[in-house]
Amino acid sequence: MKMGNQTIISEFLLVGLPIEADQRDLFCALFLVMYLTTVLGNLLIIVLILLDSHLHTPMYLFLSSLSFSDLCFSSVTIPKLLQNMQSRVPPILYEGCLAQMYFFLLFADLESFLLVAMAYDRYMAICFPLHYTIIMSPKLCLSLLVLSWVLAISVSLLHTLLMARLSFCDDNVIPHFFCDMSALLKLACSDTQINKMVIFILGGLVIIVPFLLIFSSYAIVSSILKVPSARGIHKVFSTCGSHLSMVCLFYGTITGLYLCPSANSSTIKETVMAVMYTVVTPMLNPFIYSLRNQDIKGALRRVFLEQTIQFFLR
Repeated sequence: MKMGNQTIISEFLLVGLPIEADQRDLFCALFLVMYLTTVLGNLLIIVLILLDSHLHTPMYLFLSSLSFSDLCFSSVTIPKLLQNMQSRVPPILYEGCLAQMYFFLLFADLESFLLVAMAYDRYMAICFPLHYTIIMSPKLCLSLLVLSWVLAISVSLLHTLLMARLSFCDDNVIPHFFCDMSALLKLACSDTQINKMVIFILGGLVIIVPFLLIFSSYAIVSSILKVPSARGIHKVFSTCGSHLSMVCLFYGTITGLYLCPSANSSTIKETVMAVMYTVVTPMLNPFIYSLRNQDIKGALRRVFLEQTIQFFLR
């Protein structure tokens, strides 16, 4: 489509991952296995929390929401990636590209806000154990979830609307495996200053502020020194360890990619780091939160035993 002397882009071409043609099938199978692992692992956590009444607590309410976010987050990019790896010309419509960018930002931002809510929950559980059930009331938990969704929707919608006002003229090749916001800005042939300013401001809201809130809440470490027994210290670390592991994985890769890029960073390096937080991190979350979590293991045994008994009683 043309407007004046400019060609207006109606679709983009995703370059995908820098993989040799003879290795494409191998990597396609690898990413398929990783995606299925992500889906099954996060679905298992959600189902266990729904079925087992012992897990109907604020901590596991947030965990089930995080698993849902991870499930959707990986589903935004990986199916399209798998399709593109099997296609020689992987186009995506302009509208589809904006939609993918919107949902990618939505679930990435939602995960960031949910991690803050989980940190607050753990802070209250350890520092105020006697008043925990009163403080973390169902009303407060629901309010934190709604606030996380509202903030995530607002931030991602603003970025998408600002992107929609830009013009894309000659170059429609995106050197990435999904419609990344920074990659799209490089292709725009209109002024992107407003977009960059909003990214800088909201980047603090979505990345830096949550990161600082999480680690300031782990001023809990000072309370560890007041725990009189080694058993108590172990309990504190087992309670917070999985959450801290997730925080380091999620914010570490995003900070390294967007907030602390090296001067000679290449497209290949950026793509590999993007794979870490879009593919690997959502896959690892179920393992991080279940392998060292006795409540999840106990729920799995109880649900499996209950279903087995019902099967034989039929």
